[in-house]
Amino acid sequence: MLSVFASLLPVFILIAGGFALRKSGIISAENWRGVELVCFYVLFPALLITVLADSTLTFGEAAPFALTLLIVILIMSFGAWLARKPLNRLIGMEGPAYTTFFQTVTRWHGFIALAVVGKLYGDAGLAVLAVAFAVMVPILNVLNILVLATYAAHKPASLSLIARTVLRNPLIWGIVIGLIIRFSGLQLPEIAKTTLNLAGDGALGVSLLALGAGLSWKAARTAGREVLLASVVKLIVTPILAGLVALAFGVSGSWYVIAIIASAVPTAVNGYVLARTMGGDAELYAATTTAQVVISFLTMPFFIWIAMLISG
Repeated sequence: MLSVFASLLPVFILIAGGFALRKSGIISAENWRGVELVCFYVLFPALLITVLADSTLTFGEAAPFALTLLIVILIMSFGAWLARKPLNRLIGMEGPAYTTFFQTVTRWHGFIALAVVGKLYGDAGLAVLAVAFAVMVPILNVLNILVLATYAAHKPASLSLIARTVLRNPLIWGIVIGLIIRFSGLQLPEIAKTTLNLAGDGALGVSLLALGAGLSWKAARTAGREVLLASVVKLIVTPILAGLVALAFGVSGSWYVIAIIASAVPTAVNGYVLARTMGGDAELYAATTTAQVVISFLTMPFFIWIAMLISG
């Protein structure tokens, strides 16, 4: 396990470095927002295009992996929805706070997953993880918008709102373009390929620094039962469920480990913006995100180690 932790340590050091840079004032907090947007709209789509375009994946070998992640997010989403009334009755979680709980137990931080998978398995692993993006990102966007509109905004989510949110997601466009290139037999012009490679090469490190800069330690210190519950569900229950489902579908080797990584990462930071704009509890989201990132320093290496032992 120590070797797994050591291999992931550079990822966590970069996150801590981003937090230190923001706290020191060397780069002000408002400037980090621009860095996040560059990563989201430029660097990561470029990375997804290049790894998918150059991959040797086939639909057949990716199917059990994709089906595993689809079932996991559907079970977690349905379970979180069923828990709404019991949570309200037991700890008074209602309305905006519940929508934040739902988001933070279903969303995943794909950027951390990309950094970890890239460190462990290189471009071949990144191509596998891109399948996870293709499966999880559209569905989770739709489900979380519906929950926010129903329990925070108290009005039905329009089809146009859902469609705009999904279609405006640059990660989805990166996946679509990469898959078209991969399966159409087209070749990227060398200039385009070099440009995308240059952009993609900067994605992982810069995004980890931006993640660290966005953490709210003050919010995490005042966190309560909601944060602890969401962290346990996201960081412990979800990877256990993913491990069981993956075994049931015969997922093995690096595919199995990557399925666990995709399930064991903390929640996505971009859910904070959705919470703030649609009436969710944004402060609770900030607290939960920070807590999950910190706790994942311990839980992720453990689950990756177990996954490697199981997968051989």
